[in-house]
Amino acid sequence: MKQEFADIVKHDENYKELVKTRMAFSLKLTFLILVVYFSFILTIAYKPELLAIPLYEGSTITLGIPLGVFVIVFAFVLTGIYTFRANSKFDTLSKKVEESLKGKLSE
Repeated sequence: MKQEFADIVKHDENYKELVKTRMAFSLKLTFLILVVYFSFILTIAYKPELLAIPLYEGSTITLGIPLGVFVIVFAFVLTGIYTFRANSKFDTLSKKVEESLKGKLSE
């Protein structure tokens, strides 16, 4: 019965749409965070003098500190965006999958 159920779920059109939509969105967010993170890391590795620039004349705070904070905050923002999307669109698609499977399993 378990394999039959898995086959029914895999072939459900709503399930396919959910997986495709969620994967595409996740990959976009993953790409964004990787670009931001590795840009910061590569700047540290190859152009550390850019991050050593003071924010203003006489400042002990350099450009690297707010940029590092930006990377962390950006990750939190992307997490919030994903959570919002999951609670709205992905949950709606999940309910459609559940409803369509109830109909197929009761047959």
